[in-house]
Amino acid sequence: MLAVDPGASIAAIAAEAGVDRRTVYRRFASREELLAAIYEARYDAVERAVAHARLREAPVAVALHRYVEEIIGVNRTWPVELTRLRADDVIRERRDALVREVDDFLRRATEEGLLRDDLPPGWAGSLLPQLMHLASQQLPELNAAQAADTVVETFLRGLGAR
Repeated sequence: MLAVDPGASIAAIAAEAGVDRRTVYRRFASREELLAAIYEARYDAVERAVAHARLREAPVAVALHRYVEEIIGVNRTWPVELTRLRADDVIRERRDALVREVDDFLRRATEEGLLRDDLPPGWAGSLLPQLMHLASQQLPELNAAQAADTVVETFLRGLGAR
């Protein structure tokens, strides 16, 4: 509901969930506390996805596909507005750690020859999340694995080693 209407009221959220708004307020003292819980749950899911992808030890091509598939699944399960995530200090620290891990993985992919080495620094790390976000929203007819196939193919054809 918040993905469609980020300004949705607690009363509307409660009605959508089939509970009284007092029930929501018993669990969350404010709308901000509810949003914080949603963002934390999303980041918990992202961290599990990154861990499952095994970016440090799995073969690069396998880890890339697994990472993309998992993140597309997270994006579809938790389609919340991400600008708030970037403003929260705790979430920002978690996000920065994940970005470093993915950046390290993309450097490894470049060193192993899967990605081109003649692109501006950080370009692959900026492009990949955008592709995953687009696939999450623009390809609803594809399951997460199929959408990941599309993202990985697009990513590697545009960035793949020559």
